[in-house]
Order: sequence, then C-alpha cells, then structure tokens
Amino acid sequence: MHQLKPSPTAAARTVPRLSLLATFVLILATAGAGCRRDARSDSARCEPPRRTVRAAAASDLQFVLPEVLAHFEQKHPDIAVEVTFGSSGNFYAQLANKAPFDVFLSADAAYPSQLVESGLAMKGSQFVYAEGRIVIWVSQSSPLDLEALGIKALIDPSVKEIAIANPRHAPYGRIAEAAMKNLGVYDEVKERLVLGDNVAQAAQFIASGAADAGIIALSLAMAPTMRAKGKHWLIPRDSYPKLEQSGVVLSWAADGQAAEDLCAFLRGNEAQTILREFGFHSAGE
Repeated sequence: MHQLKPSPTAAARTVPRLSLLATFVLILATAGAGCRRDARSDSARCEPPRRTVRAAAASDLQFVLPEVLAHFEQKHPDIAVEVTFGSSGNFYAQLANKAPFDVFLSADAAYPSQLVESGLAMKGSQFVYAEGRIVIWVSQSSPLDLEALGIKALIDPSVKEIAIANPRHAPYGRIAEAAMKNLGVYDEVKERLVLGDNVAQAAQFIASGAADAGIIALSLAMAPTMRAKGKHWLIPRDSYPKLEQSGVVLSWAADGQAAEDLCAFLRGNEAQTILREFGFHSAGE
C-alpha cells in the first residue's frame, strides 16, 4: 500500500493560509485590548484603554473648565473627562436618583454635603475648589454707567427686564436675590426679574437682548465672548452670603481613582491659577 503525500505545491499553498488566519485572529484579539500592530517588527504593541470620568458641573464653569481639563488630560493622558453643565440644584435632584455621573462640581457646598450625608457621595471626598462672585452685566450698547450707578443701575427706568438664575435651585440666583435685598433694590425690581434655569442661561438672556441687565457670575463676565459683548460692575462681596463652590466623588463612580485624580488636580496650583484668571477666588481669599 502506498501512502499518498501532498505535493510540494499544495503544501506551499497551505502554510500562507494558516499564517494569514493566525494574523487575523491576533488582530481581533488585540484590537479590543487597545493594541496596535507595529509594521516594522510585525508585533502587537498594547496600550491601556482610556479611563473615563463623567462630571456634572455648575454652569458658571462652562468657559473655564474646558481649559482646566485640557491641562489635566496633558498630565493624565489615560483619563478622558466628559462634562455636562447645568444648574446645581437640578443636578442634585438627578443625583439623588443616582444619575450616571462620577464627579459633581457644584456652585455651592450645600448640595455636595447633603450627598455625603445621605451616603450618595464618598465620605471624605468633598473639597472646595473656588469661591464665586457676582456682577451686574449689561451689553456694550447700554447707556448705563455702571461705575457711577452701581446697584442702582437695576432701578434705572430704561431697565425693563433683569435676568438672574432661578433662586429655587441655582446658588447664583440665591445670592443675587440676597444682594438685591441687602442693597435695598429688591422690592423695586422683583416684578421685572426674568429667571434663567441656571446662571449661564441668565447670561444668555442679557447677551441676546432678551433682558436689559442682569446679575451673573463673575466667571461668565470674564469669559472672552461675554467680555467682548458687555461691561460689568462687581457687586460688593459683603452684600451676599459666601459662595464656596464644592466638588465631591459620587459613591457609584465607575473609576474612583480617576475621579479622585481629577478632584486633586482641581485643588492644585495649576487649576487654581486658571480659575483665578476667570474671576474665581481661591477658598479663603
């Protein structure tokens, strides 16, 4: 009996097919693990997948936080931060139902404190990253002399509508209302108030001409787009309660270490320098 052997030609065709199949399987296996083929060495080079931090942030941070995060991601290239801006009070209501965020950057300290007390945020993770200030803001075309009028600009007959954040759930709205009461103009202007869902929306009302004046965060007035469109007057600090802006890591954070790394960076000198450039004050200043 003779045993049949494959011809040299058939054998030669079989090897490349197996090699191609093995390469294809290797590519599939390494693609999901963050690996890339190195054409020069014909080997796989693996990199760790990027970690993600989902942050719920107060709307007064919408201009400064992207710049802060650009510096953060330079130091932590393995961490990507996804940010949603809005009213701190609305975020608190969502987080009470465990909305899918890892870090909460509130415009005040009360909401994060309540989350810690209720076990919804990690004990010991709360920190103050800045102190907020407020200003009266009007467009460049407004005839109002803010430096001469100060708070009385709000009672000028030309001012028909005044935009502020809603005091019911926005910390900046609460201190705007307190400042107007303490400076003696609230009763004269309360019927002319237009309420934004958050302080950024209040700023949009004035910038678009939907309101004649408003009280907004200094950080928004210092942003390049707002600074080009308008002028502002800094409301005296002693006319409203101190607004300490506070952050916290949520108890269901998917990557607690990455979330803590972000919070540590916000407390550091690099982030604090950027925050000051946008009108924020460091805690205790």
